Amino acid sequence: MIFKIEEQAGAPPIILASVSPRRIELLARLGFVFETDASGVDESAIPFKGEREYAMKAALAKAKEVAGRSRWKGGLVIGADTIVCLNGEVLGKPRGREDARRMLEMLRGQAHDVITGVAVAVGGTETAAVDSERTRVFFKRFRRGTMEKYLAGGESLDKAGAYGIQGAGKSLVHHIEGDYFNVVGLPLGLLLRLLGQFINIEAHQRELARLRYPYREELF
Repeated sequence: MIFKIEEQAGAPPIILASVSPRRIELLARLGFVFETDASGVDESAIPFKGEREYAMKAALAKAKEVAGRSRWKGGLVIGADTIVCLNGEVLGKPRGREDARRMLEMLRGQAHDVITGVAVAVGGTETAAVDSERTRVFFKRFRRGTMEKYLAGGESLDKAGAYGIQGAGKSLVHHIEGDYFNVVGLPLGLLLRLLGQFINIEAHQRELARLRYPYREELF
């Protein structure tokens, strides 16, 4: 059961610039009442020099694009972009099963970084806050049969790096160093710090404290 926190009178509406089921669920678990409105940003057209810069630019572009829509004037628009990085290569969503297999073979037995850029933009203005979270993920040296079974499930096809830690993909992971929610796609601690620049987040921080232990139990 998801508990919806009663927002203060006059508080700006919250808009998630995404229709990702994972991000929707995580934001709801913090107790927020919010709208969703997917951005139309072409992430592949964003120029960048470094991995963190790319994730932040993509998140900010998503947030600002949706914040520019007239119906969200005065609202707080959340944009996020998650990338998987291995030895300087950015692994996005696979183009198909063969590409997913290629990515998992690269990640097998290796440590890689998951970086999520998060931005909060104020609708109808140029005001925005942006930052990023990095988590180190260590993969098992899993058997080929394990990988093929995972690929057959189809979960990998819409995930950066071709795996989802919150689903069957957790069987591929040995351990992580950092924020688990970041690997799912929305670092909640970072998000609250950014939202805290605009609204009171105390009640939502209490919800986050309740979430941390169960999620770690699920993974380990």
